[in-house]
Amino acid sequence: MQNLISPKYRKPSASSNKAHDLTTGNITKTMLWFAGPMILGNLLQQFYNIADTLIVGQFLGAEALAAVGSAYTLIIFLTSVFLGLCMGSGVIFSLRYGANDLPGLKRSIFVSLILIGTITILLNMIVFIWINPIMRLLQVPADVYHLMRNYLWITFWGISFTFIYNYYASLLRAIGNSVTPLWFLTLAVLTNIILDLVFILVFNWGVAGAAIATVVAQAASAIGLCIYTIRKFPLLRIQRRDMHFDWNTVKEITSYSSLTCAQQSIMNFGILMVQGLINSFGTAVMAAFAVAVKIDSFAYMPVQDFGNAFSTFIAQNFGAKQSERIRKGIRSTIITTTIFCIAISLAVFIFARPLMLIFIHPQETEIISIGVQYLHIEGAFYCGIGCLFLLYGFYRAVRKPGISVMLTIISLGTRVALAYALSAIPSIGVTGIWWSIPIGWFLADIIGLWYYHKTKHNYQS
Repeated sequence: MQNLISPKYRKPSASSNKAHDLTTGNITKTMLWFAGPMILGNLLQQFYNIADTLIVGQFLGAEALAAVGSAYTLIIFLTSVFLGLCMGSGVIFSLRYGANDLPGLKRSIFVSLILIGTITILLNMIVFIWINPIMRLLQVPADVYHLMRNYLWITFWGISFTFIYNYYASLLRAIGNSVTPLWFLTLAVLTNIILDLVFILVFNWGVAGAAIATVVAQAASAIGLCIYTIRKFPLLRIQRRDMHFDWNTVKEITSYSSLTCAQQSIMNFGILMVQGLINSFGTAVMAAFAVAVKIDSFAYMPVQDFGNAFSTFIAQNFGAKQSERIRKGIRSTIITTTIFCIAISLAVFIFARPLMLIFIHPQETEIISIGVQYLHIEGAFYCGIGCLFLLYGFYRAVRKPGISVMLTIISLGTRVALAYALSAIPSIGVTGIWWSIPIGWFLADIIGLWYYHKTKHNYQS
């Protein structure tokens, strides 16, 4: 990438704006320090999702747990649209920052904010209008339909706040600051847990209380992060001269963001289709999946965030044309990810039942048994999804987001097709859904690694 800036636009030091240059220093240490706050932040994110599940499961019962768990899958799909858009824009921000193109960085910030903000508003309107058809499509059982609808209707009011937080978090991470989003996410976690307890246990608002707590927490973190970023990071402030839709910038932002959005949306749409299949097996399977998938997500979330940190590292160095540093970074990341995945696989496999008992009363033996079965299958294969997250991050960073989309389609397409095919066999049933997941991971890994070895001279020359 051509360096388009004059000396007065040289990248400020980390101490002046709390941004960090990932193109210098010890590779492993740099990535771990950068990834650490991201990992902790998303662990906190998962923790307050788990807090919702734990409080609802322990105090409101299996039907409320099934309703909230199924609603969570739908909400994740919806938020994945603008989350993918933000991640795609974040790659552009990293490339611009790595190349010292600060005017281009500011133009990209303005264009992406307008485009993604508009899409978010439209999406929010659509889900309010189509809430009932969406729930029918998900085959929500009658005994949880009303509870799930109430939860969704309230939670939908927080979609714009979720966009604002993720947009500014992606922006700060793109310039190497992963600490500030962590503090505001911590605020959201604490707010959500406290309000969950107050609204459910004191006010007796049921699942509506859990939804209101989530929206208030999202608003607090989003507004706080937005104001803080504007006030404390002069590097990112948009001036009047930056407020124009340069066609090349629009095209680049649209290309990256749409492909990353497609990847995230396909991923979560596949999960949503599987959720619909799971719902057809009844409340016990729904409740078990609601708990087990939280544990599952909590377990592999660190490696997902490490993959995102790896993507920022690669993007900054790709923009700075540091091919040797990219090669060393790949080797270091593979070693770190493999060690973590093996350790977490062993932990989840061994402690599957005690983990389920955190959320479910011991007398709910059927739900616990189904959840343990899920965790035993998933817990043995986290290396598969760990490798896939690294492949996603790498191809986004080297201007090939279409490959990430292709790998997602392979992984999720395999998962959905096998889930429906295997679960229809009476002797296999719901177990077929669980096995379809790691099979999809490894098939995508094989293809992604093959393509990397075929084209790696493009990134290391």
